[in-house]
Amino acid sequence: MFSLILPAFNPGPEIEGTWYALTRFVAQQAEIGTAWEVLFVLDGCTDGTDDRLAALAATGDPRLRVLGYPKNRGKGHAVRTGLLAARGMHRIFTDVDLAYSFEDILRLADVLRHGAEVAIGSREHPDSRLQVPPTLLGYTFRRRVQSLLFRGVVRWLLPLPYGDTQAGLKGMSAAAAERVVPELECDGFGFDCELLTACARAGITVTETPVCVRYDNRASTTRTSTGFRMLREVWRIRRRWRNRTVPAALVPAPISKAA
Repeated sequence: MFSLILPAFNPGPEIEGTWYALTRFVAQQAEIGTAWEVLFVLDGCTDGTDDRLAALAATGDPRLRVLGYPKNRGKGHAVRTGLLAARGMHRIFTDVDLAYSFEDILRLADVLRHGAEVAIGSREHPDSRLQVPPTLLGYTFRRRVQSLLFRGVVRWLLPLPYGDTQAGLKGMSAAAAERVVPELECDGFGFDCELLTACARAGITVTETPVCVRYDNRASTTRTSTGFRMLREVWRIRRRWRNRTVPAALVPAPISKAA
């Protein structure tokens, strides 16, 4: 089974559209013999999202579950909660607004199914595509420059060799999640960098997959203030993980042969 985790903080009434889209997705995958579950992790929502999803869950598909807690803790905390509560052999997390298509999600799931321990969407992959309306070309250029600057800082401080650490689509095997996630501490947007740093310290291979990025408007949670917070988090990750390793995976002891 695959688990799809969606952290959410005050997504508004649009969450209902996401619920119905995922209900159709799970049903379609079941028809072709692939089992999926979906976990919404409500990160201290105060906009009525918990009530909306509770009403939908009461009569909806039981393969869609809702988790939550009263205090806002940040994206990293929400993703960690979902990864550890998931039941799938492969566990994927993405943005609650479904910024990445189901085609991208299934492509990443297929990489995991074929043996990758960790797979991440990468906007820098040679096969990735960018869809931008003409009115957003300037905005997209600024986002591109910010992304390149942040990637340079990450490569210098951590260092991580990946082309894109911040794309909102990542997944891992249950074994990798249960080994690495309990070691993570970052609650904010730096979670992705800490996750990949922990994978590097654990010797876990990370596979980058192409995605299709669609820019429909200027709405973004990544603002100038967010960028400064992310840089501070990257510095903390560097200090925290400089001389730290992830414990080796537990391997059952061999059974002794009878004399």
